[in-house]
Amino acid sequence: MNQNFPKIAQLNLSGIGCWLTLIVGGLLLTSIGLGWVVNSVLIVLGLIIIIPAIALFGVQWWLKRNLVEDECPVCQYQFTGFNGTMSRCPNCSEPLKIEKGKFQRITPPGTIDVEAVDVDASSQ
Repeated sequence: MNQNFPKIAQLNLSGIGCWLTLIVGGLLLTSIGLGWVVNSVLIVLGLIIIIPAIALFGVQWWLKRNLVEDECPVCQYQFTGFNGTMSRCPNCSEPLKIEKGKFQRITPPGTIDVEAVDVDASSQ
């Protein structure tokens, strides 16, 4: 005789008692006119499950539309920022505005940045 046969035919019904109690309790509440309690609990449970999933997809969609990865027009350092905002390059500290998926300098094009050095007249 096969010793594994009883294990195959045996069903594990350890968690079914809790579910049966909930189903019988729900049917009892519905039969005495308190079905709205069961419906409201089911709606709240459904919202607890559905709202985080919708929020996750909404945030991902918003990030795909507004997150910009581009190079700094001054030092070509690549970094990310949000579309429609102002930022500074983390490498050269150039103030930049982010529009239409590109980083743009706030200063007009052709502006040359010069560092002034103070020279003492008596050293000549």
